[in-house]
Amino acid sequence: MGDATAVRAVNTLTAGWAGQALRPGRETVLSAAGVWPLLALLAAGSGGPARDDLERATGIGAGEAAEAAGRLLARMDGLPGVAAAVGLWSKATLPLEPGWVGMLPPASHGMLSGDVAADRAAMDAWADKRTGGLVPGLPIPFDEETELVLAGALTVRTDWLRPFTEVSGVLYRETALLDRTEVVAAPCGPVTVLKVLGTGGIDVHLLRGEAGTGGGEVLAAGIGALRRAHPAVPGDRLPYGEPGPGVTVSRVCSWDRQPSLDVTVVPFEVTAHHDLLDHAELFGLALAVDTSRGHFPGISRNPLAVGAAGQTVAASFSALGYRSAAVTAFGFAAGGVPPATAKRVAVEFAGPIGFLAVHRTSRLVLNAGWVCTPSVDEMWAGHDEEDEDWDDQG
Repeated sequence: MGDATAVRAVNTLTAGWAGQALRPGRETVLSAAGVWPLLALLAAGSGGPARDDLERATGIGAGEAAEAAGRLLARMDGLPGVAAAVGLWSKATLPLEPGWVGMLPPASHGMLSGDVAADRAAMDAWADKRTGGLVPGLPIPFDEETELVLAGALTVRTDWLRPFTEVSGVLYRETALLDRTEVVAAPCGPVTVLKVLGTGGIDVHLLRGEAGTGGGEVLAAGIGALRRAHPAVPGDRLPYGEPGPGVTVSRVCSWDRQPSLDVTVVPFEVTAHHDLLDHAELFGLALAVDTSRGHFPGISRNPLAVGAAGQTVAASFSALGYRSAAVTAFGFAAGGVPPATAKRVAVEFAGPIGFLAVHRTSRLVLNAGWVCTPSVDEMWAGHDEEDEDWDDQG
């Protein structure tokens, strides 16, 4: 599997996730790049129907998934300003398949002591250290039933090649490079794209759609624009007027006749937590959460099922640059044991009902009757009235 294939798979997952996770009026941030390598590692150790789901979610065969995950993690970790890490913690009583553990980055495997508080503190410290304090802990619950935890951390830091000027909380910048912006003709309507170039080859693309356009659609348009899936008009070819959301093209007086791109940006900080199981089908986990059987024979001969999956992400855009950190984690519980259940029977007799008086041993009906009792709601209403009367008397 080539790197281009992995990039395409991650971007496809990003677009699909954004389409499901974004809600009108609600801020969020997510990192499919932080999820995909972990899903690929799970696919490599999976079996049965869950294997098919994970292959579909990752867009890669399980046989090559671990190698692809390792390459992508190494590639991201090797980028200036980017750090990627994987951590694995397991109970000493859980036998792990050496071949699968050997696919993980070196020194990434730790043992769970059995002390829930101490183990939680150790894993939270790992997340805090790997993200420089931006995400201080793992995004999933952890208790004595957790057999194994697989986590990933991904941080991104870039400083703008040309910083913005901040005035009254708003960022401004001017450049003669009009092609830093473009208007994309996306399925959801026109979307304006601004490319803010940063150090280490890391850029941030800001996207703006028309009023009322869904955030997921706008993000999908921006992802499509990366591979030129939609027609786009660069800034130097935009017509006069208002050719895109937030864009105004006009003629102004200029002594040097130099074109200019004037950019105004509102800085932002956003933090979001995602329960990946809210989108279990998207991530190929719909079957893997079934604890009545095991799904990962390539990870352990003991049956395992996904018990929790989450991601916490923090990001900020300022006058000087962009910072983000994402921690993704999967918790595994023992599989092969059906969840405990208890029968509950609710019966209500109210309104018209019949009754029988029966001799127990002979089953002789001694008498029978039919009565019209009040409904439960009427009974409660009556009690409410009595309470009001009591309050009045008080």
